[in-house]
Amino acid sequence: RVRLLLVLAGLPEPLIDHQISHPDGSLQYRLDLSYPKVRLAIEYDGAHHDLIGQRGPDLVRREDLEGQGWVFVVIVATQLLANPAGVLARVVAAMGRCGMPVAPLREEWRRHLTSRPA
Repeated sequence: RVRLLLVLAGLPEPLIDHQISHPDGSLQYRLDLSYPKVRLAIEYDGAHHDLIGQRGPDLVRREDLEGQGWVFVVIVATQLLANPAGVLARVVAAMGRCGMPVAPLREEWRRHLTSRPA
């Protein structure tokens, strides 16, 4: 749904499941959605992130990548369902911080992803 929201709003289509490798070529991290040229990652934290074993490693991964210049927008289900316009605003603001040009948003997304109580 996050990717659909971005594309329907007219934002550039992000890469899906971008892989970041160690210097030896082995897999280090994966990102849900990203714009690697400007180091912008968009992560969706579903309900599984509330599990004890998932939140800690995700936070460490984000901190490590932020130290390498990546900017993160983290979206949770309640935000996406209740306020897709707010999610778009956060992504657009992050794109601006990363130096990405952003055209005016299209309203097409509103036909498919309307706000509703979370």
